[in-house]
Amino acid sequence: MIKKIGVLTSGGDAPGMNAAVRAVVRTALSKGMEVYGIRRGYVGLINGDIIKMDERSVSDIIHRGGTILYTARCPEFRTEEGVEKARAKCEELGIEGLVVIGGDGSFRGAADLSSKGVLCIGLPGTIDNDIACTEYTIGYDTAMNTAMELVDKIRDTSQSHDRCSVVEVMGRNAGFIAVNTGVACGATDIITKEVPYDLDEIAKKMLEKKAKGKQNFVIVVAEGIGHADEIAKIIQEKTHIETRSTVLGHVQRGGSPTVRDRVVATEMAYYAVELLEQGIGNRVVGMQQNKIVDFDIQEALAMKKPYDSRLHQIAEQIAF
Repeated sequence: MIKKIGVLTSGGDAPGMNAAVRAVVRTALSKGMEVYGIRRGYVGLINGDIIKMDERSVSDIIHRGGTILYTARCPEFRTEEGVEKARAKCEELGIEGLVVIGGDGSFRGAADLSSKGVLCIGLPGTIDNDIACTEYTIGYDTAMNTAMELVDKIRDTSQSHDRCSVVEVMGRNAGFIAVNTGVACGATDIITKEVPYDLDEIAKKMLEKKAKGKQNFVIVVAEGIGHADEIAKIIQEKTHIETRSTVLGHVQRGGSPTVRDRVVATEMAYYAVELLEQGIGNRVVGMQQNKIVDFDIQEALAMKKPYDSRLHQIAEQIAF
């Protein structure tokens, strides 16, 4: 019987992380376990920035963005010495298992710690939705909705001035936020690294649409491509349509999580504690066909996530 577990958030923050922390704490307590909150990710684990948590520790946080446990990058944890320090701290406190909420980098750390005998379960917490073993990551829905709302606002001013707006959304090296936001906002074009693009063709298409009466345009660019300013400059040179660029940036990480993020975070966290209760570690929790599942961490890290090229194609076909 596992008696003590810890929970930490690592890497970039994502809406819904607090919902996951809440569910981990209350599920563990309901099973008679002690729970420790580890602040600032692996940095806090190495340095002992750890607090005991109870039911009230996670009151009124399910609706809050960010993470009450804070998060940080930890270069030291990438070393053998850093992992050993973390293991020793777990042994000192009697922590037998950890729930690690984060992305691929966080899971690599969890795998290293698992090899040292500390049971670790990873929960996919990233707005990018770029973790291959799961169809959905905590924070993704909120980030997409935030991006959509902001692009809608940009479109309002773009329409007022007969402009083209080039809007860069987040997603690191994945175009999932871009393609979904582009479809939801009726973008003229979507530029991601997964699908080849040609600015000459985009400019030609814009001029054809302008000839048919269209006066304003929105082009959504994935962070993996970047260069929104340069793309806007080239588009304006080729079309002579006033073009402005906007980089949405970290505003997409914040805000109150959506229903989907709160519910999925809760389901995944509950499942993670169930695995630890059974003495199971070195796993990543995910979602496949709307069911909560788990994978070996190394297996999960080796997977490749396909891009929805059909959705991208649909967006291009219906953009008029």
